[in-house]
Amino acid sequence: MKKKSYRGTRCEKRSMSKCADGVVRTYNVIESKYADKLQENPDVKEFRCQVLLEGLEIGEYCSDFVATKVDGDLMVRECVFRNHLTKPMTAKLLDESRNYWRRRGVTDWGIVVDKKKEDVNGEEPAD
Repeated sequence: MKKKSYRGTRCEKRSMSKCADGVVRTYNVIESKYADKLQENPDVKEFRCQVLLEGLEIGEYCSDFVATKVDGDLMVRECVFRNHLTKPMTAKLLDESRNYWRRRGVTDWGIVVDKKKEDVNGEEPAD
């Protein structure tokens, strides 16, 4: 979830057949990889990215992905880096997104996070 006028990292533009706009705009590696997963998912009919959440009191923000499944249900996903999950503003924005979509009848809402870093032996690093 990001501000409507987000101008942070470089925007990657790719053409994908399931994207409703034809061009997928992603701003980080998590979004880019998740767009690939949506493109390959047979249960997804089409998807949109950077969908404006209209009427939020906290400002103009966009959801990262809104997908229409083959059965017609909507699926919403927000992409977040694991180390940002504990930040208060991130939690607030995710709650706003979940509540926004819940008010519109969407029950399939979730977050996508980057993989947990592991050491060379495949074990979790000790903090």
